[in-house]
Order: sequence, then structure tokens, then C-alpha cells
Amino acid sequence: MKRALYGEDHAAYRESVRSFLTRIYDPQADDVRTGKGLPRSFWLEAGRHDLLGLEVPEAYSGADAGDYRFNAVLIEELARVNAALASSVSIHCDVVAPYLVELTTDEQKQRWLPGVCSGEMLTAIGMTEPGGGSDLANLKTTATADGDSWIISGAKTFITNGYSADLVVIAARTSPEKKARGITLFGVDTSLEGFSRGHKLDKVGQDEADTSELFLDNVRVSGADVIGELDQGFIHMMSFLPQERLGCAVSNIAHASQILTETIAYCHERKAFGEAIGSFQHNKFLLADLTTRIEVTQAFVDRCIEAHADGDLTPIDAAKAKWWTADVQNQVIDHCVQLHGGYGYMNEYRVARAWRDARVSRIWAGSNEIMKELIGRDLGF
Repeated sequence: MKRALYGEDHAAYRESVRSFLTRIYDPQADDVRTGKGLPRSFWLEAGRHDLLGLEVPEAYSGADAGDYRFNAVLIEELARVNAALASSVSIHCDVVAPYLVELTTDEQKQRWLPGVCSGEMLTAIGMTEPGGGSDLANLKTTATADGDSWIISGAKTFITNGYSADLVVIAARTSPEKKARGITLFGVDTSLEGFSRGHKLDKVGQDEADTSELFLDNVRVSGADVIGELDQGFIHMMSFLPQERLGCAVSNIAHASQILTETIAYCHERKAFGEAIGSFQHNKFLLADLTTRIEVTQAFVDRCIEAHADGDLTPIDAAKAKWWTADVQNQVIDHCVQLHGGYGYMNEYRVARAWRDARVSRIWAGSNEIMKELIGRDLGF
């Protein structure tokens, strides 16, 4: 079924992204996996190919695409290569970049955005804490005023790009008595005294993405590093979460779709009892089920992409897209592993790595249970 949301410009951009990944990423894929993170050379090449500043105005070295569908194309193509690549790059240019475009002063834009677009300033976002998980309103990191400065202390964990980031958007509590309404966002330069990182976390999957703990021990930042309004950080985060969750949905379904496509090809090639394994009725019916599941889910995600491009995506629809695609992705890839038999359990096979990579999508950007809670509240419960 032809996808109606994309036009000729999007198709041309897709080909450009594919070409870039084939030339720049594919030759170093094994090294990236064993190194547990993208090298800076990749980011610089991505910057040179205008992949990192789709939402950034031209005045700050961005591409200023002005159409979220280009973001979706980029995420889809990254996810088809592997889910970790999509998560690392989208955190930088689809999650953090909007904060820096929408909430910053002109001075901050001049200071940060050109480097974000060129790949010289890698970014991450520090929301999740060791004892907090999805409970952003109760974070423990504090920022205390000291003259014209702020002193930040606390810890963050599970931070994608955290090990190599140059700038981290940190959520900290500035007015403890206000609870959720006392949180502020700061742009923290990771070279500052008191800022440190743990080792790269040993994850079950997503080997290509560097993930680490961050520690802030009396890190002094200036008032010029406050992002957005004082004590409005929680509201700011809530306003940007729909795009983050939609990006997860775009990645989830693209990743699952690619692995299913490769599995169908495998089922044509693999023989058992003298026949292609896809010709056995159980497998044939299963593949028909998985294909339909992917295409129906894709139709909903496409509608969400269109709505977001038009400024109409609701937080509830983003939550629906995030949890549903995460579940579908895990269901589909699990079946793909089964169809590969023993080979599906070998890390040298892409389907096994994809299976490991997919599991976290039901946890991050708000767990699937939290997404259902939000949808349930919207139903009046």
C-alpha cells in the first residue's frame, strides 16, 4: 500500500539518507557495535550532510526543513539499519534540538545550535534518575541559586549519548516546595568542573548507542545556561514528549518492518523437508498475520506523523502510537527469531540483535504502562 503522506521531496531525501548510511555507516558497523557508541567522525559526516539540523533555522546553520515528515524519513532510514542508530541520532536532532530551538535566547542559539548542526557539539537529555524512572515530577537533582549562578547536584542514568555528549539538557529541582512546578532546565557543558560520567552501561541490546550515568557534584552554571522559564521545566518537558514518543513510534515500526522483510526473504531461501519454510501453512499464515499487523500499525503512525506536521498531534495519540508500536515491534521480531530457528538465537544474525534491541522500546520514553495510564485518564478514569 502506497504511503500517501510523503511526496517527491521526501523520497529524494530518503535516497540521500540511504546513500549516506551505505557509504559512511555500513563500513564501520561492526566497529561501532564493539565500541558501544558512534565515533565523532560519524557525527561530523552527518553534520556535513545536513542530517542533524532539520528543525534548526538557517541563521544557526540548520536545514530549516519546516516539515516533521523529513524527521520521520530520517528516523525510518536509521531504524532500518538498526534501532540503536535511530535512538542515538534522534535524541540529538529530534529530541534535544527542539528544546534548543524553541526555548532558548538568541545568545544561546548562537552558542549551541551551529555545533549541534555540524556534529561538533553532541547532545543528550538528562531526565531519568537512578530512583525515578518514569516519575519525572519527583526528580532529586537540585539546582541552588548562588548569586548569578546555579549550583547543580544529582545523578542521571540510562542517558543515551551520555558518555560522549558535549552538552546535556539537565532537569533539576529549583523550587522544592513547588514539586512538579519547581523544575528548571539547564544546558550543562560536560567539561565543567564537577561533571562526570560513569562507564558505558552494559545493556542487553542497542550496542551501537552509548548509554551512561551522569553525575553532577556542585556543578556551577550561569544564569545564561537556563533553558526556558524558571520553574517551568516540567511543563516544557511535557510539551516536547509527544514528539519524542512519536519518534519512538516511527523507529519501532520501521525497525520491525525491515526485520520482517528480511525474514520473509529468509523464509523463501531456507529449505526444510525439501520446501521453502515459508510455504508451510503455519508459517505462511503467521507471515500473513505479521505483514497485516505491520501495515495496519503503519497507517496509524502515518496519520500521527501527518497530524504532528500540521501541529495537531495530541499527547494521547502520541502515547497510543508509542506503546502500540513498541508491542507490535516486539511481537513481530520475536516471531522472526522463531522463524529463523536456532540461527535466530545467534548474535551474528541480525534478527537476534534486533530482538535484543527492541525490548527497551516498551520501557523508555515513558513505559507502556504509563502510556496506558495516560490514555485511561483521558477516558475519564
